[in-house]
This record gives sequence, structure tokens and C-alpha cells, in this order.
Amino acid sequence: MSVSVTLPALGESVTEGTVTRWLKAEGERVEADEPLLEVSTDKVDTEIPAPASGVLASIKVAEDETVEVGAELAIIDDGTGAPAAAPAPAAAPAAAPKAAALEVSPLRGQTVKMTRMRKVIGDNMMKALHGQAQLSSVVEVDITKLMKLRARAKDTFAAREGVKLSPMPFFVKAAAQALKAHPVINARINEDEGTITYFDSENIGIAVDSEKGLMTPVIKGAGDLNIAGISKATADLAGKVRGNKITPDELAGATFTISNTGSRGALFDTIIVPPNQVAILGIGATVKRPAVIETAEGTVIGIRDMTYLTLSYDHRLVDGADAARYLTAVKAILEAGEFEVDLGL
Repeated sequence: MSVSVTLPALGESVTEGTVTRWLKAEGERVEADEPLLEVSTDKVDTEIPAPASGVLASIKVAEDETVEVGAELAIIDDGTGAPAAAPAPAAAPAAAPKAAALEVSPLRGQTVKMTRMRKVIGDNMMKALHGQAQLSSVVEVDITKLMKLRARAKDTFAAREGVKLSPMPFFVKAAAQALKAHPVINARINEDEGTITYFDSENIGIAVDSEKGLMTPVIKGAGDLNIAGISKATADLAGKVRGNKITPDELAGATFTISNTGSRGALFDTIIVPPNQVAILGIGATVKRPAVIETAEGTVIGIRDMTYLTLSYDHRLVDGADAARYLTAVKAILEAGEFEVDLGL
């Protein structure tokens, strides 16, 4: 009996997809729900699982070919027909290269084809950069109190909520809270209509680094979540991105974006505002530095946990004063560090 493999609906706004890679060859045995091929859309790369066990009898759509949702991709024979072709003998494993102290990348000296996802990311960034009047503002934030609070709460938080307590949810919470008082930062310019939409919810995209490139899943309604809710949503979405399980709908609908550029050690970055948004917040690396502190006893110098926050914004709507007011609000929330209720302390 033959089973048809079709391109499933991958999201409300997705009507077509491009086959980027077949994971099985004609004649190979496949198991139900085993990844069969990879399909790329304008939003995400997705693995399509086999709908049934059997032999991959026929591939109908070649790699790099684009088809509409519902199109037939392949035929699987459930095994009642011709027997599967014997798999080719496995090649002997190559000897593992010796590790080096300034190890050389295998890409060095290579010319490779740009992946569809890399091209989509690049096209979107060019469109955003050339379609907006972008510039950036930076503030320095003392998060010493916040980091001490996290250290005190992280073990009980992990035991109670089932996820690790990283610093990121505090930044998301502060950013979302400040957006409610500064709607010009949480907005969209409708160029064709000549109007501005000020959003009534805070759907925050979080930039996630993956092997296929930077992707931005969205925490829907982040302004209504506590630290635990943000932590769980962040862990879930990041895991889906890195496990190639993210859906187009989970990548759509952001009204504002946060990029943790400091996760790889950068002090700050001039991030690019995504399309259909007017601002993006960059979080720099947290480093210990001497800082001037005002105390009841006078001015002293202490070792503090410091970080930079960068707001890139579309100057067509957001003025420098707007950006400064928003950054100052986020800074005040983070430096106050009043998250005890959220953390159950």
C-alpha cells in the first residue's frame, strides 16, 4: 500500500515551502515520525516527519524546488510491495583530527552555497536597515542587587519551576514593564496607510543563536507574565529553535525584540531593528567593574556587576528623548531589583 507524503500547513501565513534537503534516499527504510526531509519557508526551516513506516519508494520534489502547501512530496510503500533495497555498507570512520590549541575551522578556504535560511535572514536585515532611519542609544546599568537576588533564589526557583533562573527573564520583565509606559517604543509604522499602530500587548521576540543562524521566536503577552512564566517560555522557545522544532507561528507577531548580545562576551552592539517594529533592545555582557557609589556615609568606590543596554530605534517615529526615557525606565527597574514577589522570596 502506498502512503503519500504531502507538505503540511506550517503556519497561518505560510502558503509554500522549499525542499532544502532529503534526509532519506529512494529505496531506504523509514519509520513513522522519523525526520524525512527539511523544508524552508520565509520564516523557518522545518523537518517533515514520515507519516508511516515503510520504504521511500519515490521522491516527487527535488531539493531547492518550491511547492505549495498540500503538494505531494514523496511516496512511501508500507512494505507490502517490493522489498527495500539493501543499504549501502557504511564507510569506515575517519580518524578523528587531533585537537589543537587555536583550532582551525573546516570552513577555512572553502566556498559553500548559502543556505536558504541564511539568505532569508540577510534579506530581512537589509530590508530593515534600508527601510528605516536607524540609530542607537546606550545606558550603563548596575545590576549588582539583581545578580545577588538571582544567586539567592536560583536553587529553590529551579526546584519549584523546573527551569534554570538565568538573568535574561529579568531583562525581559523590565523591558516589557517599561513598554507599557512608553508605547512609542512598542509600535509599528504602517507606511502605506500613513498611520501608526501602538500595540496593546507586549509580544517580545528573543534572538536565539542556532547552527542555522539567528532566529527570533516570540514570547506572546510577555507583559502579563511573571519571571517564572518568562523563564519557561524562553527555555521552551530556545529549545525548539535549537532542536529544529520551532513553527512559523512561534516566530511571528513580535512587537519588540531583545537580543542578548552579551551572551558571547560583547560589551554592546548596534543591533538592527527588525521589520515591522520600531525598536530592539540589546543586552551586553555583565562584567565586574569599579564604580562610584553614593552611600549614606558619602561617595565610595565599589566592585559592581555592570552591563550596557543598547536601544536601536527607528528615528522616523522614536526621538532620541523617547529612547532615553525608555532606557532610563528599564535601568531603574533593573537597578531597583524588586523581584522578590516574583521569585517567592
